[in-house]
Amino acid sequence: MADPPFRLARLDDVPALRDLIARSARGLSEPYYTREQTEAAIRDVFGVDSQLIHDETYYLSEREGTPIACGGWSRRRSLYGGDKNRTGPDPALDPAHEPARLRALFVDPSAARLGLGRRLVEICAAAAHDWGFRALELASTLPGVPLYRATGFVEVEPFDLELSCGVRLPLIRMRREL
Repeated sequence: MADPPFRLARLDDVPALRDLIARSARGLSEPYYTREQTEAAIRDVFGVDSQLIHDETYYLSEREGTPIACGGWSRRRSLYGGDKNRTGPDPALDPAHEPARLRALFVDPSAARLGLGRRLVEICAAAAHDWGFRALELASTLPGVPLYRATGFVEVEPFDLELSCGVRLPLIRMRREL
């Protein structure tokens, strides 16, 4: 079977993308995070960033009309998060001096480890490079670290994201030169 293609996400994809993100987080976060951490992350931070859709830098792949992988890159300052925690404008980065952001990569558990995440990273890296960026940075969840290491990212620093009800989510800031 041929690899499913990626296409640019559209605003009418947002409900299906939300479902994919929740399925991915719940299905792939074990044993890295507790159920409480996963649910708090879905509620507070994991989600669609419609700015990426407007910027035409967010992609998805489908199987029989259902998204099975999504993610993108950004030429804007936000390192993570979606529409639900947007507090104002997201200013543009300077490609000559700042890294682009790799953002919101999620794969359906049924499609995990089939190469979709790797293909998505390479699509985003090529697009960011075409825009003149020399590096990519991201805030990786713990389940994502093996993928990002395998695609050339190095760990910069671990940090905890404070979520609602005092829940802390360990993340790792990572970087890849382009």
